[in-house]
Amino acid sequence: MSAEARVSELKLELPPSPKPAGVYKPVVVVGNMAYVSGHGPLKVDGTMMTGKVGSEVDQQQGYAAARQTGLAILSTLRGQLGSLDRVRRLVKTLGMVNAAPDFQQHPAVINGFSDLMSQVFGADEGVGARSAVGMGSLPGNISVEVEAIFELAGK
Repeated sequence: MSAEARVSELKLELPPSPKPAGVYKPVVVVGNMAYVSGHGPLKVDGTMMTGKVGSEVDQQQGYAAARQTGLAILSTLRGQLGSLDRVRRLVKTLGMVNAAPDFQQHPAVINGFSDLMSQVFGADEGVGARSAVGMGSLPGNISVEVEAIFELAGK
């Protein structure tokens, strides 16, 4: 099943493609690789999910924020590539969690993003190499930021 068909089957609601909040491109394609800039948990209404995981929001809310960040990345990929079906596989993820100093479950939070990519692109193609780290803060107090690299299929 194609990625676009999975998005439809899962009844996923993608937020509007986020606009750059600085001097950068949301996606840079080099050869058959798409480098996706850091995205936050943008909701359909245009607001962001905020709060430090482990003090202002709990681990499950962090997981939901990571999943929402994945939806924002899917929206950007669709907008930049024309279709999610151009994605062959997820190669690498860097997940950053706005975490309280004593919070230690960063990988469990970023699983929200990873589980979504696996659902959309498949159990093999949707799972790549990954880092999940805690940060002292993130822009606008967003709960999660994710950047990713995808391999593209031929045009």
